[in-house]
Amino acid sequence: MRAVWCAARAAVRRRRLQTLVIWLVTLTSTGAIVVALGLVDSASAPFDRAFAKEHGPHVVAAFDPAKVSDARLRQAARDSGAEAVAGPFAQAAVDLPADAGNRELAGAVTIVGRPGPGGPVDRVDLWAGRWAARPGEVVLNRQPDWRTALGQRIRLPSGTVLTIVGYGYEMSRTADAWVAPAQMTALRPTATQMLFRFTDASSQSRLRAELSTVTSELPKDALTASQTYLTLKEQIGATARAYAQYLMAFGFLGVVVAVLIVANVVSGAVISGFRHIGILKALGFTPGQVVAVYLTMVSVPAVVGCALGTLVGNVLARPFLRFVFTGLDAGILHRSVGIAPWVNAVALLGMPAVCMAAALVPASRAHRLSAARAISAGTAPRAGRALGLQRALAGTRLPRSVSLGAGLPFARPGRSGLTLAAVVLGVATVTFATGLATTMTRFGETGNDYDVTVYASRVSHGRVVEAEHGDRQLDAMLRSLPGASKVTARGDVEAHIAGSVQPVMFEGRRGDLPRLGDVLTEGRWNHGSGEVVASSAFLRRHGLRVGDRLVVEKGDRRERVSVVGETMETDGRLLVGDWSSFTALAAGERPIAYHVKLRDGADPAGYARAARALDPGIDPVVSGSNSGAETIIGSATLLTAMLAVVAALGVFNTVVLDTRDRRRVLGMLKSIGMTPRQVTVMTVTSMGVLGVIGSLVGVPLGIAGYDLVMPRMANAVDIVLPSSLTDVWRAGVLTLLALSGLAIAVLGAYLPARGAARLTVAEALHNE
Repeated sequence: MRAVWCAARAAVRRRRLQTLVIWLVTLTSTGAIVVALGLVDSASAPFDRAFAKEHGPHVVAAFDPAKVSDARLRQAARDSGAEAVAGPFAQAAVDLPADAGNRELAGAVTIVGRPGPGGPVDRVDLWAGRWAARPGEVVLNRQPDWRTALGQRIRLPSGTVLTIVGYGYEMSRTADAWVAPAQMTALRPTATQMLFRFTDASSQSRLRAELSTVTSELPKDALTASQTYLTLKEQIGATARAYAQYLMAFGFLGVVVAVLIVANVVSGAVISGFRHIGILKALGFTPGQVVAVYLTMVSVPAVVGCALGTLVGNVLARPFLRFVFTGLDAGILHRSVGIAPWVNAVALLGMPAVCMAAALVPASRAHRLSAARAISAGTAPRAGRALGLQRALAGTRLPRSVSLGAGLPFARPGRSGLTLAAVVLGVATVTFATGLATTMTRFGETGNDYDVTVYASRVSHGRVVEAEHGDRQLDAMLRSLPGASKVTARGDVEAHIAGSVQPVMFEGRRGDLPRLGDVLTEGRWNHGSGEVVASSAFLRRHGLRVGDRLVVEKGDRRERVSVVGETMETDGRLLVGDWSSFTALAAGERPIAYHVKLRDGADPAGYARAARALDPGIDPVVSGSNSGAETIIGSATLLTAMLAVVAALGVFNTVVLDTRDRRRVLGMLKSIGMTPRQVTVMTVTSMGVLGVIGSLVGVPLGIAGYDLVMPRMANAVDIVLPSSLTDVWRAGVLTLLALSGLAIAVLGAYLPARGAARLTVAEALHNE
């Protein structure tokens, strides 16, 4: 094997271009695969581990205590055959004002009476203090990085005072706070909570069937709300799955390009190295050792590229994972989120294995050749192919250099086929990335109907400073500033759907821009009181549709509303209504922000400075770009550029091999008068033909990839993309994409074509 290694090492040094191509393509594809598989794994694995550790509930159900007693709920749970049950627990929704002693707790809070943190279902991690053992004590559901001290008192709207005696955490979010069961009478519970674990929790349909078994003997409408753990799991991992979709597409394209490039490189090395193969065999190398030389020649850059690609993928995955796991209930997962060992193992072992498999087929040709035949094949002129087609092209009115070049790819159909496939995938990648970038750009621009957001308060030196002027005064002042065209006030309050354990964000709008850049995907906008528009994610997570009615609660206030429209919004808590509906739920609440649309030509930064001078308590912010859209566009552009360069390098490699194989032919053509410019045109034309064919095949393939991946990305984050965002294939765009294959081919062919043009007749005809 020492002789094999020496021969392979010499081949690596001699074929620097092919080594660079293999190294680059394996690095690119391995890095994309590591990040994509890491996101796929992180979308579920950390949640599964944490959920299993706390023995979380598969279903959290809320029942109406006026329709079903606790004793009957216990009996129904026993009869259902559930694996484990916890409850019944009294549940109350409390609207906690900002002056309750802790501003961080303000809003709609779900409080549950529970005797302890343990039990057969939903084991709370009591990470600070102790459990509430008597009335007047409360345990808050907070992640372990919470910094509020124990002993703080919270005054409820009813006058009840609760002292914080502990902090616990459970990711199922069955409650925002827990108190002793004896405390619940004073809180006037409106629901009874039951927690279930079932033997078969593999799908939403199975969980619904199991819950139906529990409620089959209960009074009609006793069940007021329910939520499965799969909904929470999908919510936490949604962004990761969305990113993984397009990264997996790039990773797959990279693997296929790697296979084609490696096969092309090894095939070309075998064909151009017939004499070298014969000499090796004459020196005593066995057929297996000769094959081992070529496989080692490929494996060296492939292993180095895979190792660096794995390292780069791990480095790039960290900011991706931090970005996609920001939000509700995700902080506790950060410590368990990362690239799993199996992902690195697949990358480090799988990609070199794929490259070796791709090299094995062309390398086996060297195995079959005898020493004498290999040496003679390496010195004798090679017979041409497709002579009939070349003669037909010669009979056309095309310039001679163009007709000769157009026929060259058909002389070596195997090599041309591999090169064509690489060009096709390069064009498909460019097409797919163009559609993705266009859609994401439009998605990022959907929230830019306004230019400046003026917040009605700001944070200064750790404390909140409120605006000095009242709501109507501030609205009028903002309208009076130079450049202002339209102003819309926005208020947000946390509320609950009747019987639900999860809070919703009810948003009220008043003014000139009721849409604020939202994209309506179904139905219409609300026209008055009692009508709301909901986000796509909200409707999916609550099993609702446009036209359904629901009751929104905030404290002792209830508002019955009808869903009249659906917006393309990823916030699964968002309901948007008019200002009258907002004030009906939250009387006395003032807007938290004012969205300002400026006249054409007005300076947003100048308007923000002028607004800040009016009131030191407001915080004007110029509208920025969508960071998520920018991340996808930036990463997709980088991966596309790398794969396009790799495809061009594949063309480059093919032209170099063709030039070496046709040195005699080039010498003869030059000897009878072909100029260097004509040699360049002939060589570039030969690859241009492949570029044109590659565009014809690659553009539809890229469009098909876009149609496959984009809906999956949207489904991952529970949104519906309207046609205005997905209708990206216009005539001008398709024309430019059709030229991308030609550009890749010409870019890869030009430099070696110029090198061939500079060959002298003596150099070209010199016997190797």
